[in-house]
Amino acid sequence: MKSLFFDKSFRTAAIISFVFLSLGFTLLHYGLVAYGWAFFILLPVVTGVAIGALPNRKWAHIGLLTSLAIFFLLLLVGQLEGMICVLMALPLVVSCLFLGSVVTHLVRRRQELPDRNSLPVLVLPFLFFLLSAPAEKALENRPAVVAVRTDILLPYSAAQVYEQIKSVDTLDAPKPFLLQIGLPIPQKCVLEREAVGARRICYFSGGQIVERVTELHPGEILRMDVVRYQLTGRKWLGFKEAIYLFEQVDAHQTRLSRITTYTSELKPRTYWQPLEQLGISQEHQYVFDNLRQDLERAYGQVKP
Repeated sequence: MKSLFFDKSFRTAAIISFVFLSLGFTLLHYGLVAYGWAFFILLPVVTGVAIGALPNRKWAHIGLLTSLAIFFLLLLVGQLEGMICVLMALPLVVSCLFLGSVVTHLVRRRQELPDRNSLPVLVLPFLFFLLSAPAEKALENRPAVVAVRTDILLPYSAAQVYEQIKSVDTLDAPKPFLLQIGLPIPQKCVLEREAVGARRICYFSGGQIVERVTELHPGEILRMDVVRYQLTGRKWLGFKEAIYLFEQVDAHQTRLSRITTYTSELKPRTYWQPLEQLGISQEHQYVFDNLRQDLERAYGQVKP
């Protein structure tokens, strides 16, 4: 059996895939391509097409997977992307790599590719990406605007819930899964004063979000515009508005609603939006779990 590192298909696949992905990410990092179809779909597809043209499919795929693992590891070690971003992108990237390889395989079944080891056959697919990516960037639309709402029913009055959520000294509830693997963890929120125009600053493990109160009625609504945010590794995500709604269901129960409005540049939206909403919902849940603990400490545990 030939040694892995002496197989030409393995070496070529490892080099081609690493170079393609690295160049694509470099263009993305410097804002020359968008966080869209060209980068997340076209780039891995054309990479798979080039890898699928190699004569030894088995070793070519092993070379591809090896290069992919090294590429993502370097992103993490170099702190160019976080673990949560890598894990979310991985299924889409791997699926498109596989799709590109399958396309080449089907073409090869119908007709022999001319000189499959030649440089033009391997590089031409990447040139197609280089031509398409700037066109998408030039035609880029405004970021998508999305609102995520999470509700919780609490056995306390609206006034009690408001008092505990307007400012939070320390959040120490059990962390949902996505917060455990890299999503920014809320640490505390400080409301400067209870008035329209006041600042509310929320501190996270990866930075902070500064909000300005635009509407405030204690026990009814706390609405804030996000005026500044600084969270590491999230250039594609923006925050617009944060709202708390307090609904007194009966004398001893309040329905609290948290609404986060954000913008996102990621495409395709059918893939990314459910993942974005899941992440924000888990941060909402973390805040709600901590709120429940604070209410129990302040007013005692209410028996069902």
